[in-house]
Amino acid sequence: MALGLFGGSFDPPHLAHLALAHCALDQLALEALRWVPAGQPWQKAGVTAAEHRRAMVALMIEGEACFVLDAGEIEREGASYTIDTVERLGDGEEVFLVIGQDQYARLPSWHRWQDLLARVTLAVAARAGEEVTAPAGMPAHRMRRLELPALQISSTQVRELASRGEDIRPLVGPAVAEYISRHRLYLRY
Repeated sequence: MALGLFGGSFDPPHLAHLALAHCALDQLALEALRWVPAGQPWQKAGVTAAEHRRAMVALMIEGEACFVLDAGEIEREGASYTIDTVERLGDGEEVFLVIGQDQYARLPSWHRWQDLLARVTLAVAARAGEEVTAPAGMPAHRMRRLELPALQISSTQVRELASRGEDIRPLVGPAVAEYISRHRLYLRY
């Protein structure tokens, strides 16, 4: 059985994340997809507290039988590295790592990225109108392109709108929007 991993800071998770997760399930024929919020993203500063990001992912995937929240990176001390999660979960099975083109372009900056390439099949999605392009000098690796519907949503956009008190429900759904409002997240963004 193949294992699907979908990691990120999810600050906050939004409907484009949900669409990508559904595309990965369908196009990779996965039985389940594990959402893995980063505990301490080592390449990002100033992210929202992990417990809030974990709760928002839980709300985003609530009622989705094929999605599993994996809090392993949040519960582990120290920086969050994808290779550690793959080594923890992926013994003996094919692992699909679901990422966007933006992450694919930065993959050579990831911790132990060559080891990661040896252990996973990258499932790469590009935003509407973008191509999936490997970084220059990338060694041979397994990669599948994911066809993604045209949804122009980013976490940065959601944080900016939330900071101005605008309606973010169309971008994150009602449950996540209510959580953000109740906990007064992103007001100082």
